[in-house]
Amino acid sequence: MTAVVFLAGCRGDADVAPRVTTTSKPGASPTSEPRVSTTTSAPRAARPAAAGRPEYVIDARLDLAANRVTGRVGVAFTPELAIDGLVFRLWPNGPTPARHGARLATGPVVVDDTAAPSRLDGGTILRVDRAVAAQTTVHAMVPFELELPGPNKDRLARFGDAVRLGSWFPILAWEPGVGWATQPPTAGFAEASLATAANFRVTFVAPPGVEVMATGEKEGPDTWRAEGVPDWAATTGHFTKATESVGDVAVTIAVDRQVKEAPAKYLGQVVDAVRDLSARYGAYPWREYDLAITPMLDGGIEYPGFVMQGPDTDGRTTVHEVAHQWFYALVGSDQGRDPWIDEGLSTWAEARAMGTLDSLRARPIPAAGLNRMGEPMTFWETRRTAYYRSVYVQPLHALVALGVPADDIDRALSAFVRDNRQKVATPKTLVAALSGVAPDAAAVFARFGVRG
Repeated sequence: MTAVVFLAGCRGDADVAPRVTTTSKPGASPTSEPRVSTTTSAPRAARPAAAGRPEYVIDARLDLAANRVTGRVGVAFTPELAIDGLVFRLWPNGPTPARHGARLATGPVVVDDTAAPSRLDGGTILRVDRAVAAQTTVHAMVPFELELPGPNKDRLARFGDAVRLGSWFPILAWEPGVGWATQPPTAGFAEASLATAANFRVTFVAPPGVEVMATGEKEGPDTWRAEGVPDWAATTGHFTKATESVGDVAVTIAVDRQVKEAPAKYLGQVVDAVRDLSARYGAYPWREYDLAITPMLDGGIEYPGFVMQGPDTDGRTTVHEVAHQWFYALVGSDQGRDPWIDEGLSTWAEARAMGTLDSLRARPIPAAGLNRMGEPMTFWETRRTAYYRSVYVQPLHALVALGVPADDIDRALSAFVRDNRQKVATPKTLVAALSGVAPDAAAVFARFGVRG
């Protein structure tokens, strides 16, 4: 997920004038220690429609006075492989969120209505002991309490009533056909790890007068449903909004009142990008695109159908985050192992939509990352200054080095999206798709440091 500065760019004009509304409410404040419920009753998730796709039911409440979110995650999961336990990732306990005060605590885990032993491994890995046969559905419930951090430049942050909730609840880390993704967390300046396509039913209750922007379609005052998405995220606050439809896609830009910008500034760019990228890579995959602008973000952080951005991030950031709806939200990848796939392809798509292919191709790659674009996040942990150009821009260089017209690459990427929809893409699957237009794609990408 993107947490990198993108400042340049210009906006496109909307075809339809936006409708602007305002809301407001005074803020609330701080803290006390997390208390985790020990109840064993839980929302019961239905049997998943497809093996390997989890079905989540989340019931959570935001308490701004106590500075916490309390809730339960119920999940039904059918692994294709036999497993000896479940693995939930607790991303708020990673280095950056924890440094700013975030803490995700969990209570007793229940599996198939029976208490199951669990243990915390390395802060962000919750291991639950329960053997499950292949093709057998298991139901688990994890109560949790999230202590919110203070203001910071990350996906978990609080500024009065404005709260960013990204990667915030216990989530399974399963790669279909492979197993659990347990890479150690990095310092959180960019990607985390794997989350695969799942179905979500979420009840999220905010304090009176506080609005919620979130992944999925709103079904009631406090309920959302999202199908075939890898994660669920939300932002709360008091927003000024602008809206427009692109075909059957509802676009909403929501700017928190603490940010002195007009939502229309972003609306035209999102609308133009949705149209352009839908024509290149297939129809926009969701019925909504919501963008929430809140304080103290230098770039954008993408979630399915919902994006978090900071002030003055119109331009390249806005288009790049729209591109992530195809390359991350629709076609997944292990972002801890292969951060270059979704970031590199989103940079390519951004450049194609904005006509900046030549300028990005002219950017030199730092020596620390040159021909190392296939490295995992653990490699980039100590090479942060080289990260953006090496992982975002260098894949664009590799695509240009294929030596075929850009339109041919777009057609190959369209086929890649079609064939890997709601799957976990790997370097091998991407290179295979590109080989259809450039037979030497494997050799070219190997020169840039892509293995496998």
